[in-house]
Amino acid sequence: MKTEILRVDHPSAISHAADVLQNGGLVAFPTDTVYGLASLPFKGECVEGLFSAKGRNNAHAIAILIGDYPDLKRVVDEFDEKSLRLAHRFWPGPLTLVVPKLATLPAALSQDGTIGVRMPDHPIALALLRKIGPLAVTSANISGQDNTNTAEEVSRQLNGRVHLILDGGKTSGGVPSTVVDCISSPLVILRQGPISFEAIKAALL
Repeated sequence: MKTEILRVDHPSAISHAADVLQNGGLVAFPTDTVYGLASLPFKGECVEGLFSAKGRNNAHAIAILIGDYPDLKRVVDEFDEKSLRLAHRFWPGPLTLVVPKLATLPAALSQDGTIGVRMPDHPIALALLRKIGPLAVTSANISGQDNTNTAEEVSRQLNGRVHLILDGGKTSGGVPSTVVDCISSPLVILRQGPISFEAIKAALL
């Protein structure tokens, strides 16, 4: 396939990206950490396209990004009070909450009945998510290679593997999001990130 690169300040950038995704395509775009690679999360073949583009097996779960709280109902089976308190305290931001996955979502997203969900703190990411709804998102790089912080870096790794790259300049890079297992009691930090365990505990007091 031919990979198109479109600057995010183009008047039709967000609507065009939404059209590509609605038609089963893959779109790379900037987030508050690195560039992400997205597909619709509701069809197994779209999610499998993410694994294929990255050259990664499907043993690893794919996270869901949302732009608004009502979108949780489209991807999550249960979002309890403690999850909601953490979301209201740290979203938009670098916190991924692992919660029960809606049973109708493709098995390719995760193999254990859970899903990691996050609301990113980035204007382009939020604009796209609010235009199209929840997206299955992974880092926009070949599996095992460096994360990408510019559209040019994405293109060097994924040219010909994805349909569209939204060029939003350089991302901040840095530490991936903190991942919290909200199903376990007490909560378990699965990956330490910018938000500390102490901050998580304080938010639940």
